[in-house]
Amino acid sequence: MEITKSYVNDLTYKINGAAIEVHKELDPGLLESVYHQCLIHELKSQNIKFQTEKVIPINYKGLQLESNLRCDLIIEDCICLELKAVKELLPVHKAQLLSYMQLLKVPKGILFNFNVYNLYKDGQKTFVNDYFRWLM
Repeated sequence: MEITKSYVNDLTYKINGAAIEVHKELDPGLLESVYHQCLIHELKSQNIKFQTEKVIPINYKGLQLESNLRCDLIIEDCICLELKAVKELLPVHKAQLLSYMQLLKVPKGILFNFNVYNLYKDGQKTFVNDYFRWLM
């Protein structure tokens, strides 16, 4: 399957729906790991392919570095999800996701904070980068 802007946007809609379903069932106040496991269940139920806790490779001037960087979820090799359960999202959370997107060479990233009362309005931020602009 060719990855297009339309495909990535449709996938984003499904991911947002899955995250909202998890939030609707659990509400705010739990650990990130709980939301992570429940989101995995929702993605599986929708037959969405993903990798969890994907190690992010770092190449510095041709040197492959060992790192403990892990993306919470990488969806169909084109969307990076970073999950949080914090009082508020900070600039460092955005920077983390943008860096992961660049290192993984994926066009889109979604940052979810499950510790809010309205996930869609207050708990999700979507980002695109140059890889998205290059898609057909």
